[in-house]
Amino acid sequence: MAKQGFNTRCVHGTSRNDARWRKSRPVSTPIFQTSTFAFENADHGAAIFAGENDGFLYTRLGNPTQEALEDRMAAIEGGEAGLALASGMAAATTAVLTLCESGDHIVSGDTLYGGTHQLFTHTLPRLGIRVTEVKADDPANFAAAITEKTKLVYLESPANPTLVLTDIAAVAAVAHEHGIPVLVDNTFCTPYLQRPLELGADIVLHSATKYIGGHGDAIAGVLVGSEEFITRARFETLRDVGGCISPFNAWLLIRGLKTLPVRMDRHCANAALVAEWLETQPMVTKVIYPGLKSHPQHELAKRQQSGFGGLVSFHVAGNDVLTPREAGKVVMDNVELCTLAVSLGDVDSLIEHPGTMTHSTYSEEELLNVGIDPAMIRLSVGLEDPQDIIADLAQALGRIQTT
Repeated sequence: MAKQGFNTRCVHGTSRNDARWRKSRPVSTPIFQTSTFAFENADHGAAIFAGENDGFLYTRLGNPTQEALEDRMAAIEGGEAGLALASGMAAATTAVLTLCESGDHIVSGDTLYGGTHQLFTHTLPRLGIRVTEVKADDPANFAAAITEKTKLVYLESPANPTLVLTDIAAVAAVAHEHGIPVLVDNTFCTPYLQRPLELGADIVLHSATKYIGGHGDAIAGVLVGSEEFITRARFETLRDVGGCISPFNAWLLIRGLKTLPVRMDRHCANAALVAEWLETQPMVTKVIYPGLKSHPQHELAKRQQSGFGGLVSFHVAGNDVLTPREAGKVVMDNVELCTLAVSLGDVDSLIEHPGTMTHSTYSEEELLNVGIDPAMIRLSVGLEDPQDIIADLAQALGRIQTT
């Protein structure tokens, strides 16, 4: 059969694991809620432990439900194999510890999810792994930071929450000149909007908690890359560190993937309308959305993404009584439809203050250096009717003038 389209692969996955569990012909992937698996005999068990048989032995290392998710993620990202983990941070840690050891060096963009920044600046140095964070909008900055000890280039594009883009193909070319693999956190775009492996990256990471799951009910992470890398990540790092996904969460993500394309279309359409409206508002001083012509990397977004995503960041103005940060707090405290909560990619619209919430691991100086202004608000635009989202933001912004 010819290679099927993206939507079809999201719904049906691949046929690789059919023989394992489809003898009873379930339409929905079963949840294999078991910690361990029985062996046919002692030789069979020994062969599985030796890697001579691809059967399952213990859910920490693999499970049929997990495998179905991993196959789908690899198929839609265009990678050889996938590995599902307990969280996005478990995925990041697993990837780094698979590729790096004490004395090694990583080059990354300087605007990252706060948990990743904490990992890079506090935890990894304790293990002897040094990280240099650079301005990610210029590939030359990565070239200048690479040393003979560099073992990984780590990108987040679009970046959280500034929506700064990295030219993935250009940075991959620079890294590959030195034989260094490139990892791209593709959480914001998902493979529906951006496929980093096709742009030259070697590994893709997802906080699958976000758009992949899509409903705010599962914590998970995913890595996609070469068979060799994923095997090492599973049977070296995951085996020893133990950040395994639960079968139930794997099943929730499979369910989420079935509607990923249609959800992303609505997220993108709603976010575009909200961003355009915000640009017209007198109490908003800046709107950051790659789909706007005012975004400095709008052309790059059009070139390496097939859509602009569901995240909008914006700055609010203060007044004679309120500072911009205080004005932002007024907005967040008065939304009625949008939910004041961290995370993103849910069907619900979520609003938060990066400087004191998701990126509180950055110092005040670091926040300013990476472009996270105290007045910045991050909005994950959900699937509600766009006019209702806009009406909610309008009434919340109006509270600034009456405070």
